[in-house]
Amino acid sequence: MITKIFTALFLLISITLVWLWTEYNAALTTAVIVKESRVIEIKKGDSFTKITDKLLDQQVAIKPLWFKVIAYQQKVANKLKAGEYELKPGLTMPDILAVFVKGKSRQYSITFPEGWSFKQIIAKIQQNPNIKQTIENVDYQDILAKLDSNYKHPEGLFFPDTYFFDKDTTDINLLKVAYNKMQLVLKQEWESKEENLPLKSPYEALILASIVEKETGAAIERAQISGVFTRRLRKGMLLQTDPTVIYGMGDSYKGNIRYKDLRQATAYNTYVIKGLPPTPIAMPGKDAIHAAVHPKKGKSLYFVAKGNGQGTHVFSATLREHNNAVNKYQRKR
Repeated sequence: MITKIFTALFLLISITLVWLWTEYNAALTTAVIVKESRVIEIKKGDSFTKITDKLLDQQVAIKPLWFKVIAYQQKVANKLKAGEYELKPGLTMPDILAVFVKGKSRQYSITFPEGWSFKQIIAKIQQNPNIKQTIENVDYQDILAKLDSNYKHPEGLFFPDTYFFDKDTTDINLLKVAYNKMQLVLKQEWESKEENLPLKSPYEALILASIVEKETGAAIERAQISGVFTRRLRKGMLLQTDPTVIYGMGDSYKGNIRYKDLRQATAYNTYVIKGLPPTPIAMPGKDAIHAAVHPKKGKSLYFVAKGNGQGTHVFSATLREHNNAVNKYQRKR
């Protein structure tokens, strides 16, 4: 009788062990997401149980017991990182744990186009629901202090590019990435600059680059535009560039520059002030920065837009040639 009982127990234990082994292997290899991706957000402080519940709420077909067993067997139960994750079809429970451990959370993107102003950057950041907003009032000095910057004005200090970030990345952290990239690009370009430029510092190169960026939409002309301004600076001529005037007008600019605007004394009116304005007027891209420190040689001191929709210009060495070009391309005479 006792023998039969032990035999029965042995068979029961054996069957149970075989079943458990089969279930365990199935848990290791069976996809728990089949048709559509699932998005799971793990917040800082979420317990393993809370994470499991979130997966179940999103109809991820995990088996909580085996999910926990695998996590503890792999010693990762306490190593799951906060973030927003996109879990794609075909993932198994070990795959999901690996995603959470690596912290490869879902990425969002934001693009700052070349030639944008700091106000435009801030507005776009504030419109993005995936960025954590910490800037309550756009206080330039406060923002620059948070960036550990010694500059007094933020214009032009952020590199135009597409940036990828995790959900709830702060506005300041995003600005810091763009700020650091601009400092790196500017440093590299300044170190390889042409000799004897009428520019005293990398910041002056950035100012000139921002003017070049706003003056032309034709990449092929950037070095030529830079050449004109470089020669004007050397000769002590006024730069007389409309984009700086427009920037100085601020919100009062309504699409047209009037004669009295050209005579209005502002720090950015290069029809009145000599040399460069005090700050950049926009975010220049790398090509514009390169052009600022590698101006094209030549004799031209003037240029006027052709008005052909391509953003190209006619360049002139004398005022007489320039006036003729203005009559032809602007006044249509």
